[in-house]
Amino acid sequence: MSRRQPRRRDDAGQVSVLIIGFAFVLALGVAVVVDVSAAYLQRSGLSTLADGAALYGADAGATGASTYTEGVPEDQLALDAGVARAGVEDYLRSVGAHQEYPGLRFVVVVDQARSSVQVRVSAPLDLPLGVPGAPEAPMVSAEGSAVSDVER
Repeated sequence: MSRRQPRRRDDAGQVSVLIIGFAFVLALGVAVVVDVSAAYLQRSGLSTLADGAALYGADAGATGASTYTEGVPEDQLALDAGVARAGVEDYLRSVGAHQEYPGLRFVVVVDQARSSVQVRVSAPLDLPLGVPGAPEAPMVSAEGSAVSDVER
């Protein structure tokens, strides 16, 4: 009587599939971290840019011709909206913002009631590594504001 030996399954190659799967997940994780870091750094730079542009615009708007011809008011400074917008444009041009962030767009809102200048800048983000399912041309935005007020 011969006893049959149970047939052994060959598991060779199963570990390779597992290693390839983990490598793919690891690479995807690295790509996400790199892209998120790039977005964070660009947003930080745009935030600094927006704050500087708002301060420059508020300063330019508050030192317009009306301040010199009518004097400094008792409560709030009158902002010259046109001069404030021109000041923001001048600031962005002088710091080379358009060269550093190609496709840069900005919006300037002058609030006469609060004597404030609000600047919103946005620029397309060039992702260093492409993550499947990510937007093709994401935009990063930041806002800054400044108030011109009379201190006594």
